[in-house]
Amino acid sequence: MRSKAILLEKNDREFSCSITNLTKSDLLKQVGDTLIQVHYSSLNYKDALAITNKGPVVRVWPMVPGIDGVGTVVQTTNNQYKEGDIVILNGWGCGETHWGCLSQYAYLKSEWLIPIPKTLTPLQAMNIGTAGYTAALCVQAVINHGIKPEQGNILVTGATGGVGSIAIMLLANLGYKTTAATSKIDNTDYLEQLGATHFIDSRTLRESGKPLQKEQWSAAIDVLGSHTLANICAQVKYGGIVAACGLAQGLDFPSTVAPFILRGISLAGIDSVMAPYQKRVAAWDFLGKNLNKKQLNLISKIISLNECQKVAEEMIAGEIRGRFIVDVNL
Repeated sequence: MRSKAILLEKNDREFSCSITNLTKSDLLKQVGDTLIQVHYSSLNYKDALAITNKGPVVRVWPMVPGIDGVGTVVQTTNNQYKEGDIVILNGWGCGETHWGCLSQYAYLKSEWLIPIPKTLTPLQAMNIGTAGYTAALCVQAVINHGIKPEQGNILVTGATGGVGSIAIMLLANLGYKTTAATSKIDNTDYLEQLGATHFIDSRTLRESGKPLQKEQWSAAIDVLGSHTLANICAQVKYGGIVAACGLAQGLDFPSTVAPFILRGISLAGIDSVMAPYQKRVAAWDFLGKNLNKKQLNLISKIISLNECQKVAEEMIAGEIRGRFIVDVNL
């Protein structure tokens, strides 16, 4: 058995990204109990950072990137799954400390996997991927906070990216009006097709602002962090919520307690990497029930393993939109 894969290597500070053929024995050196034949993976921002060596994502070398995957179980020692089951992987350190799914086969821990919802095909599952799964967790946080559609617009940053695109799709299908914040302000046609109703230039949120600003949003979903997140908190209406799931602008949070103690807003941290099994299953079921499957074709493009490095560089440069699905068998 051979597995075509992307392999990242770093020796004496020399970095390389190449396409290689792994053997089954190579794969089984990883800690795991379940071998899957990968149908599709996807290229996420974290994968792009690893492939371009632009961020300290990889902590064990060599590394096969790929935080997402959907595939068929071909071998397992765990009785939770059997040969032929189709399963989804999201996160759990894959592509960082454990070989991931930008490979034709992956050897994984069964507790990292969930069964694919009956309402989704493998391709649809990777159209969604970790980005969409994260978006679902954010939208669920907004709903669980009690925010109703009639309370006003919900702000979504990084709107043309994977998380933002699917968050807008979910919210629109659930009856919410959304304001899409994007630096690609000429992409409004794309965002309107997803269901966005208003648009702002996200660059207006990137600088330091007042601790309390005009109340504008009933809730917000933010992938940027830093000054953007601080400004959003200062603009959310009384009793609202901000679901924070990213740090594309920065890890810092230069805010004050004013929005929290004077307007009673909540800040919900969204983690998709280590979320427990039942929470992951619930999020994926939510996606299967509430996404318009036809819209998924609007946000995704299929690429091969050979194209990943080029697309990763474009992703880091902010030159892409939507999702990139990797057919590992092309």
